[in-house]
Amino acid sequence: MSEQINSIPEDTILSASAEKAGVPETENITSEAAEVSEAAPASSETMADYEAEIAASFKPIHEGDILTGTVIGISEEEITLDFGTYTDGILRLEDASDDPSFTFNDIEMGQKLSVTVLRRDNGEGRLLLSMKEATAVLAWDRLQQLLDNQTPITVKIGGIVKGGVIAYVEGIRGFIPASKLSLDYVENLEEWLNKEITVRVITADAEDKRLVLSARELLREKAEEERKKKVSNVEIGLVTEGTVESLMPYGAFVNLGNGLSGLLHISQISQQRIKHPGVVLKEGQTVKVKIIGVKDGKISLSMKALEDVAATQIEEEVFELPETEAATTSLASLFKNIRL
Repeated sequence: MSEQINSIPEDTILSASAEKAGVPETENITSEAAEVSEAAPASSETMADYEAEIAASFKPIHEGDILTGTVIGISEEEITLDFGTYTDGILRLEDASDDPSFTFNDIEMGQKLSVTVLRRDNGEGRLLLSMKEATAVLAWDRLQQLLDNQTPITVKIGGIVKGGVIAYVEGIRGFIPASKLSLDYVENLEEWLNKEITVRVITADAEDKRLVLSARELLREKAEEERKKKVSNVEIGLVTEGTVESLMPYGAFVNLGNGLSGLLHISQISQQRIKHPGVVLKEGQTVKVKIIGVKDGKISLSMKALEDVAATQIEEEVFELPETEAATTSLASLFKNIRL
């Protein structure tokens, strides 16, 4: 009996099975082939994707490698990072930054962080990480870019040292000399502690680990912009008072108030030729001047122009005596109508 079954052609068995199921033989075979054909490409693409992910997950990790991971856990003392590999990593607060005021309060879930692998196993099968070491490697490149581009940055003053203050940029300790904090002399550095100021990088030496910052240049630029704006509103021909700030061989600088000053050239001080402004003027003296020019943000002043105006007014009011008047007219009568 078994021999008879074995001798039945295979296609006969398939045909019988199809008929028993109520499906034509050709339709059954075609349907199965179509299902296999449709499934094959999807399976192939999925496997290719998995192969790439699997290969990435088993990529060797060595101590000293700089990796970028995603924050998947946060506590006060440590955060957990996922690298899409066979293991995650732990970043302790002490390894996060050299800034003593740094906390994990500003770190968010899903945030990307660059870290250095300190140890491949922290004793619990996880990577032990350091953000400050990665920062030390990557930060100097960013600091050099800030220096090259003269980019303003805001920092918080976190310490007082001899001759200046300390602030951190990209986790790197930066020094701000007292002379670079303000346009004015800084007497008490303690008043600057915990203040936020805008600075520029003026020195970024990765080899010597020397970072120097300055606010003075930005303050000077801002003051100059404000001064130019004020100067642009100055009216030529205006007569005003000012205080002599300084004397130079070529003239005197006069403070006009409101942050403005102008140059009183030596040729514009007096009708008479003088060798030095000090012959007529002294520092601290109040003088009346006329604004005779505004160019390239500079104000030109004149005292001589006021003398010229006074002389012109006198000349305009001089009159001839009527022929009928006696030649004995007094000097007082002659000048009684002249306005000085």
